[in-house]
Amino acid sequence: MHDTQPGARPGQERYVAPTDETPLRAIDVVDVDAVPESQWREAWKRLRKSPLFWLASVIILVLAVMVAFPTLFTSADPNQASLGKQFDPPGDGHPFGYNFQGADIWARTVYGARASVAVGVFATLVTVLLGVVTGAIAGFYGGIVDTLISRLSDIFFSIPVLLGSIVVISVINNVYPNKGFWGSVFVVVLALALFAWPQITRQMRGAVLEVKNLEFVDAATAIGASKLTNLRRHIVPNALSPVIVSATISLGVFIVAESALSFLGIGLPQTMVSWGNDLSDAQTLVRSGQHLVVMWVPATALAVTVLGFVLLGEAVREALDPKARKS
Repeated sequence: MHDTQPGARPGQERYVAPTDETPLRAIDVVDVDAVPESQWREAWKRLRKSPLFWLASVIILVLAVMVAFPTLFTSADPNQASLGKQFDPPGDGHPFGYNFQGADIWARTVYGARASVAVGVFATLVTVLLGVVTGAIAGFYGGIVDTLISRLSDIFFSIPVLLGSIVVISVINNVYPNKGFWGSVFVVVLALALFAWPQITRQMRGAVLEVKNLEFVDAATAIGASKLTNLRRHIVPNALSPVIVSATISLGVFIVAESALSFLGIGLPQTMVSWGNDLSDAQTLVRSGQHLVVMWVPATALAVTVLGFVLLGEAVREALDPKARKS
């Protein structure tokens, strides 16, 4: 049919097809009742399709079961040693043999995961908590608050994490030599977090500066939301993406840092079973080139663990930032 607009001249009629001749296709239908998906739900959909995510999940799941239930992997006592079994070859229930003290290598590797992973997890939690709080306050309020927090973070950021941790742990160990398992873990966690939080602070501050000027924050303010409510309910949740990615990777970095400190004889006490202590004990064998299995087993466990967290961080980064997959 023809539709003639007011004031149209002859020949300027517009043809409009009847509705029954142009039915609405299913692809054009919009579900107006559908609940809009959040950023995290969309990221989870992308994450489930990532092979890196599933590979990292398998590694981390095995590690978590090893930490929680070590007896499922070995029945040997990691602290039981007999010099009569020094460097004995692998046998039934002892797949990698014994170290120079006659202790089961595989048992010490399984039980050593507990201390190393505990340091990594708690150091990450403390670092993220400090970084998110300071970065959110600095980015949201600005002014003198932003200046003070930024300059303070610059001071700590200029100190290498490993070097600063060595100094702090050495001082605390001299004052409190006998701390037990969790006391020793707490000291290492405190030392690592003390010099690692500025990186999270910088990331959180930049994300908050970007998010706080978006339209949904103005809309929340317009309907009566206070500054603190905006910061807690709207800004911080939408600014956590880069922090989550960095925290996932940092967890593996902290595990390596604990192993490095223990390798140097400064981290966890030598009486505690950890990957770093086992690597430290095996360094004399590296020089001689004999019985290298004592070093390779805990070193491989450490490398696979760090790989799992790095792969998880990469998968999370791609899921939260679709542009990263195109670059």
